[in-house]
Amino acid sequence: MKAVPHNLPSLGNDEAEAASKVIRSGWVAQGPEVRSFEEEFASYLGLGAENVVAVSSGSAALFLALKVLGAEGKKVATPVYACAALRNAIALAGGQAQYLDNSPESPLMNLSDPKIKDAKILIAAHMFGIPLDISSIKDKIIIEDVAQALGASLHEKKLGTLGHCGIFSFYATKLITSGGQGGMFVSLDASLAAGVRDYREFDARRDTKIRFNFQMTDLQAAIGRVQLKNLPAFLRRREEIYLAYVESGLPVLRPPLASQAIPVRYRSVLKCTQPKKLQKSLEAQGIKTIVPIEDWELQDTPVDDYPMALDLCRSTLSLPCYPFLSKEDQQRLIEIAKESEL
Repeated sequence: MKAVPHNLPSLGNDEAEAASKVIRSGWVAQGPEVRSFEEEFASYLGLGAENVVAVSSGSAALFLALKVLGAEGKKVATPVYACAALRNAIALAGGQAQYLDNSPESPLMNLSDPKIKDAKILIAAHMFGIPLDISSIKDKIIIEDVAQALGASLHEKKLGTLGHCGIFSFYATKLITSGGQGGMFVSLDASLAAGVRDYREFDARRDTKIRFNFQMTDLQAAIGRVQLKNLPAFLRRREEIYLAYVESGLPVLRPPLASQAIPVRYRSVLKCTQPKKLQKSLEAQGIKTIVPIEDWELQDTPVDDYPMALDLCRSTLSLPCYPFLSKEDQQRLIEIAKESEL
């Protein structure tokens, strides 16, 4: 029985050669490859190199965004339906998390939630690769969380360039990876990017300001540069996989899209009554799936106050959607799922 993982990095010979070249150069710490990665990433988003800073992880990028925006002591609106990295970054930056529920039948936060009122900062998470329309928010400092949505756009602008700043993740299972970890901070305001860059340069030895080592290595950046070139092909393949699930008749979660929104398919998620039962059926055949956010992950919150998020926690299952997934394995998964009680 062939094992099918839920996710798999799309790495090949080009990434191996890029990493090998850096190793042979003798310079593996932050250096010219990181600068080139920043320049190429900036170009992809339509920004200048001064607007982009490569860091050690997406979580680090979010923490640094909160630091340079002065989150300490301020209320920060954030989705309750999200990974723990958001609430951890808020806590480490000294902010006060203000959790917002989802919109109905959607992984996106509900920007009409009254709890947003007192927040000074908003973390706008584009969950599952679906653009969250933030155009109605005029009185908040907005950090776009684009960890799951690199390449998506709204109103003909790439996500990450719509708020005051944006953060990206290059973890092993994200849309691209820089060798397992990595992240990027971006902002149209070059002074914010300069603040993040200054914080990253922990060993600058020019004054006694507190900084920390949030650097990306040249080894990571070399892999990330190859991955960025392959991103369009990765996104096309993910779209093919997503559409195959939809066209099969499986109950794929398909939230309404904002006007002029172009999503990417970071996740292909089923909305069903017995996700754990289906998960066990697929696992018995060697196919791995995950519940995107478990109900216990709504940490330190009275879950009954977040009925939309709780519903998704208990009724969704994420299927394999990575570019290296074969058509044969996907079809086998579809056939097993269609025989199950959904």
